[in-house]
Amino acid sequence: MRKVLFLLSQLDDDDLDWIMNTGRKQELRGGTVLIEKGRPISTLYIVLDGHVEVDLGDQPIRLGCGEVLGEISLLDSRPPTATVTAAGDAIVLAIDHKDLQRKLRDDVGFAARFYYSLATMLAYRIRNTYAQLGYGVDEPMDEDADYEDELSPELLDTVHLTGSRFNRALQKKLAE
Repeated sequence: MRKVLFLLSQLDDDDLDWIMNTGRKQELRGGTVLIEKGRPISTLYIVLDGHVEVDLGDQPIRLGCGEVLGEISLLDSRPPTATVTAAGDAIVLAIDHKDLQRKLRDDVGFAARFYYSLATMLAYRIRNTYAQLGYGVDEPMDEDADYEDELSPELLDTVHLTGSRFNRALQKKLAE
């Protein structure tokens, strides 16, 4: 659920309303391929219910509610490097990249907040990747440093509010 907290942490209520109103709720059956490795996608997805599996070749990674998918393809036109499949029935919010790009172009405030959130989310991901690869393991601990599985101070300030905002929006969207 952390990814959606990163994404929504800097967005305001109007931004969240736009995302929830613009996105389409998609119900997926188990085994449905949402993203196929090597095939371009034009959608940003937020998992609302159930789980998806990301197949990177070795062992699939299971992601659940609040995970964000397709954000790299929003920024980079190259095709995805992994296949994502519904692991059982799942519900996602699908936001067309064209709609999102239009909003980003037309609403400078939204764009600044959205891109900052996206950058924070990707920075968190790369820090965790480095930690999993063993980089920095032998470095002494610094009381002011961020560590694997810890949220940044910027996110901690808003995480409880962001979580409750997302849960309210989620319940509304699932009821549609």
